Amino acid sequence: MAKSIDVSDLDIYYGDFLAVEGVTIPIRARSVTAFIGPSGCGKSTFLRSLNRMHEVIPGARVEGKVLIDGQDLYGADIDPVAVRRQIGMVFQRPNPFPTMSIYDNVLAGSKLNSKRMKKADADVIVERSLRASNLWVEVKDRLGKPGSSLSGGQQQRLCIARAVAVEPQVLLMDEPCSALDPISTSAIEDLIHELKEQYTIVIVTHNMQQAARVSEETAFFNLAGVGKPGRLVEVGQTTKIFSNPDEEATEAYIQGRFG
Repeated sequence: MAKSIDVSDLDIYYGDFLAVEGVTIPIRARSVTAFIGPSGCGKSTFLRSLNRMHEVIPGARVEGKVLIDGQDLYGADIDPVAVRRQIGMVFQRPNPFPTMSIYDNVLAGSKLNSKRMKKADADVIVERSLRASNLWVEVKDRLGKPGSSLSGGQQQRLCIARAVAVEPQVLLMDEPCSALDPISTSAIEDLIHELKEQYTIVIVTHNMQQAARVSEETAFFNLAGVGKPGRLVEVGQTTKIFSNPDEEATEAYIQGRFG
């Protein structure tokens, strides 16, 4: 079941440094929300805070609330590992486990969750996940080959298969196409359109056309100034943000006047 996310007044710190300040944003279930903005404005930091991934950096912490269907992800009794199971992540560079086969790559997360799995059950998960990431037809006859033997675009779809194999409710994507060629990028964008039927998707992208193509909502982040924290400037329907934004800074960024 795809879930909605509600973020209110979120500050993200690295030690004493305030990296992102005062973000309040609703993220709708079963839709694609794109984060855009210049480099260093906190988009990826904010994205990683949505599944507590930023906490792997020593000294990283947040103040504020991140609610998923009303449950605070930063509640005292919440296990960060369980959060990451619920909210999957696909990174900028495809990162299949190089020593693992395509088959085992897909199952990597599922095996962490359940120690013993029947071969028949594993086969079902692998096929379902590879079909969900539009990769099954291309790899079904070589599942025993290393994941690293695939092309860049296929590796990224393998990473998406690995993320959806554990049946998360939300998929976070941090510039998933920035290392890919145009044909692979197009395949991933088509896939995002299909996946949003089942998942809530949040994507960070530097590619404005991509944000316009894949998302229903767009959030523009910017820096308050050099050495200042990143802030959410404006969020709204993608068509409105790109054609008639409320903030001058949003318009300047979209028209390529900075960033």
